[in-house]
Amino acid sequence: MTGNATAANPAGQPTASGSGSMAGPVSRRWRMLALLGVAQLMVILDVTVVVIALPQLGADLGLSRSSLTWVVSAYTLTFGGLLLLGGRLSDLLGSRTVVLAGLGIFTAASLVIGLSDGPGSLIGGRAAQGLGAALLSPAALSLAVRLFDGEERTKALGIWSSLSGAGAALGVLLGGVLTAGPGWAWVFYVNVPIGVVLLLVLARWLGDDRPAAAGTRRLDPAGALLVTAAAASAAYGLTNAGEHGWLAVPTLLPATVAVALSLGFAAHQRAAAAPLIDPALLARRSVATGTFLIMVATALMISVFFLGTFALQHVRGYGALATSLMFLPVALGTVAGANLAARLVGSRGPGPVSAAGLLVAAAGTALPVVLAGTGVIVAGMSVAAVGLGAVFAGASTIALSRAGQHEAGIASGILSTFHEFGAALGVAATSSLAAASIAGTSRTGITHGLALASAVATVAAVVALLAIRNPTPVVRAACRTSVSRRRFVRHYLEMVIATAAGMVAIHPVLELATASSSR
Repeated sequence: MTGNATAANPAGQPTASGSGSMAGPVSRRWRMLALLGVAQLMVILDVTVVVIALPQLGADLGLSRSSLTWVVSAYTLTFGGLLLLGGRLSDLLGSRTVVLAGLGIFTAASLVIGLSDGPGSLIGGRAAQGLGAALLSPAALSLAVRLFDGEERTKALGIWSSLSGAGAALGVLLGGVLTAGPGWAWVFYVNVPIGVVLLLVLARWLGDDRPAAAGTRRLDPAGALLVTAAAASAAYGLTNAGEHGWLAVPTLLPATVAVALSLGFAAHQRAAAAPLIDPALLARRSVATGTFLIMVATALMISVFFLGTFALQHVRGYGALATSLMFLPVALGTVAGANLAARLVGSRGPGPVSAAGLLVAAAGTALPVVLAGTGVIVAGMSVAAVGLGAVFAGASTIALSRAGQHEAGIASGILSTFHEFGAALGVAATSSLAAASIAGTSRTGITHGLALASAVATVAAVVALLAIRNPTPVVRAACRTSVSRRRFVRHYLEMVIATAAGMVAIHPVLELATASSSR
């Protein structure tokens, strides 16, 4: 779920104004970009492609609810926690070395997971995949940036940014096709031949780019371990709540440890000679608010995918392929919401756009709580996806709007880190609330999970409005008249109604396409 051009350069590598593109024939540079893009696409879709396979994977291996949760969380926690460190390693050792190392680890881990016959090797392999992704993603973007100059670089970064939406859509479709066909293991096996080919070609094509003054740069492995351990401990406590209760010792103790580790991380960053995250940068209201909103939006998005998968497969009785087809409008809705928000941010301001997106998401997740039926589930998830897509665009703008050019890389890296942490914490919390539905066919747990998602989205919308106290002059002018306010509200209501109506309208088509699936 990572792949934005603005969010994948945590090491602060040169951007469009940076120096030194890699020389070479035009056609060769674009072929190299295509290869690097395929590698990045593997990293992006490895969240959504796995979520679709979870019910069959759990049934075949006899996994508990908590183990299913860690299949997602082990990847996102390791990916997010080590992402900034991967960017620093790219600075220190050269992007070529780090890309090849990350790709090799990711490919080998995919093979191990496909061969897994129990939770140990499966979850361990997912953590190793996250390590490979944390090395591969920032270094691949660094190489992609340095391949081009001027207008070509802008075009290349636009292509790179589009991989995020493409990965989500492709992931849900590929997950359904592979799980319904050769089986869940091929969700991971498919990475192996692609990874091997990419390794061989990139090792030959990429030149040595190790910096001459590498010895002057420093790493912060202690910081990476502290922030990853804090997020993992929080996820562990949230996961335990499903079996032990929210106020039980197995839930509260890991939560307490998570708070202590977070405080330790903050103290370490203030004292470190080369901190992983600049404390002064994260202390800025705009960066902190944008990071918070990105984390919440990602938690809500992964919750929609996670709960929707079990609602459609366990409760409604659809197969993996039918489920993946129903998720396509959800994935595409995210892209549509982000594109719409990108056009509105300049005139309305990122705070109001993010708040409106969160309210749309709240309405979408509340829809299956009050109404039942497959069409309602798909419509609700799709409406929520449009709103969350808008939040992703608005929150990124909030976080990066007051970061200097020299700070853009690290600020976007912070967003990427908490993007992944949001996914881990979101799936941990919702899996505990939906424990009964994941273990059986009850709708109650999923309803509770969606109700929590709706409440969280509503609270986050209020935070977005209160935290951004300095709207743009255009926003202030637009809010002076009731006519402007009514137009603004009406615009989003029309977006919600149109999306919901469209999803309900295609429900009969989905029913016909999946008539062979048992309910």
